[in-house]
Amino acid sequence: MKKSITFLYSSTISVLALIFTSGVVQAQEFARGADIGWLQQMEATGYVFYNDKGVAQDCFHILKDKGINSVRFRVFVNPSTDKVNGHCGRDEVVIMAKRAKALGFRIMIDFHYSDTWADPGHQLKPAAWARHSFSQLKTDVYDHTLDVMKALKTSGITPEWVQVGNEIGNGMLWPDGSTTNYPQLAQLITSGYNAVKAVSPTTRVIVHLESGNDNAKFRAFFDNVTAHGARFDVIGLSYYPYWIGSDYTASISNLAANLNDMVSRYGKDVIVAEVGDDYTAVQKTYDMLVAVQKVVKAVPGSRGLGVFYWEPEGAKSWSNYQLNAWGDDGRPTRAIDAFLTEIPAPR
Repeated sequence: MKKSITFLYSSTISVLALIFTSGVVQAQEFARGADIGWLQQMEATGYVFYNDKGVAQDCFHILKDKGINSVRFRVFVNPSTDKVNGHCGRDEVVIMAKRAKALGFRIMIDFHYSDTWADPGHQLKPAAWARHSFSQLKTDVYDHTLDVMKALKTSGITPEWVQVGNEIGNGMLWPDGSTTNYPQLAQLITSGYNAVKAVSPTTRVIVHLESGNDNAKFRAFFDNVTAHGARFDVIGLSYYPYWIGSDYTASISNLAANLNDMVSRYGKDVIVAEVGDDYTAVQKTYDMLVAVQKVVKAVPGSRGLGVFYWEPEGAKSWSNYQLNAWGDDGRPTRAIDAFLTEIPAPR
């Protein structure tokens, strides 16, 4: 009997060891992420990244040394060659995802379903889809999503998360998928979901809205799309105190309440898919990023999956984007050291 117990104990330990080393537990690690869609063009145009010591280094390595374990890439349908507002087509995304995977990063793919930026004020159809019927649009979403997912799979890449649309609080593929027509919007979301799952059943599909502190907006949106049968796995939120127009301390409690409400009301995990603040206000941005990680980690049941900083490497001298986290000296600011801060899970 003792021998049997010893054998059982030994076998159990072996199984647990296998689980821990096989990546199953790693998949539950809190995502400390960066959207780095500009990186390839920054490199192509000669921008040089420096680490804290002032030594030129691959940006991926700099980010990894800052505690970042996940990266996010946007996908445009037929983008222009504009360095800031274009690129990010399928083939470029696959190249960057391969580099990320080789360094052990977890990967999020963000489908915009547009030839350029899709956001609350811009959800323009790709030019090639502009005259398509709604029925054809559903097929377009499915086929485009499937095509990119297959290209990733062929390169050995399985994204952990995929966004079906970017900041779609007002809908996507206007006017057909506007929030004035929730039944059609729900069908478009489901078309993207089905395409992702056809290639990668384990990938988690995110529906992502802006204004993560605005619970009324989130309830109105998700009450409607769920009522019309939209399929998805995770609710994604953007949170930008800079655009809210006040210090993060005035809205962080609203973000926390909204995160918790999304989990309890819809039974979905949540993730802050975009966050950022003024790169010149380093301490404030650091404090904000720590606070956001705390409220996401505090979501009951470990259902807050992580936080992604949007374009931290997107230096203003190159992008003219104010909410990056890169200094004018080509080095990361201390703001993203917030990802190195140990934030224990609440008891």
